[in-house]
Amino acid sequence: MKNLKLACAFILLSSINLMAFAQEIKKFNEEADQFLNKYVKSGKVDYKTLKNNFEEVDKLYKSLATVNIKELTKNETKALYINAYNIIVIRQITEYFPLKSAIDKNGFFDKVKHNVGGEMLTLDQIEKGKVIIPFQDPRVHFAFSCAAESCPELANFAYMADKLDAQLDERTSNSINNSDFIKVNPSENAVEVSMIFKWYDRDFKMKAEGALSYINQYRKNKIPENYKLTFYEYDWSLNIQ
Repeated sequence: MKNLKLACAFILLSSINLMAFAQEIKKFNEEADQFLNKYVKSGKVDYKTLKNNFEEVDKLYKSLATVNIKELTKNETKALYINAYNIIVIRQITEYFPLKSAIDKNGFFDKVKHNVGGEMLTLDQIEKGKVIIPFQDPRVHFAFSCAAESCPELANFAYMADKLDAQLDERTSNSINNSDFIKVNPSENAVEVSMIFKWYDRDFKMKAEGALSYINQYRKNKIPENYKLTFYEYDWSLNIQ
């Protein structure tokens, strides 16, 4: 009887802990959603206003240290790390603002570490080690925003586990059907695409024969396969309103 009571108590405690972890993640995602909706418009961030309200993004950033990653589902994990990446980027830019580009700050992506769930990680480690490699989902490349003009447009909402697939499909389609992101020139039978398709060529080939084949999966107006494909120079200018 004593062992049974202990087992029941353990199960109850575990259930309570899981509920608490779920609420913690839900709170972060909801606050991130409200924050992004407030400061992001058409992929641009209002860094000038945010600089005077730095505590808003800093509080959100610091709350990442206490989230419990271990108990999350795959979609919860993927959504959390994408949200964390985007919030960290905005927080970093705001801290160093004014600056012209993220790459003007040495180690912005590959040296400066951030506490996410008790683990110290660089932005590159979050992007590649926590999302790209484990999940092998090329759509995430259109959810991350590196604070640059050439980045896929930053969403003004946070990613949520229960609608993650729909959100990732929407952001992928949004970028691929954007004439500034995919530059089609019918008169020359050519198309210029983002360097993202070159840098992460292996990722896109997991889901298609190549960049153009992947792009056409989401294009409303398909690009002929015989078009010459080139990559335009990446613009690292800040995505500022």
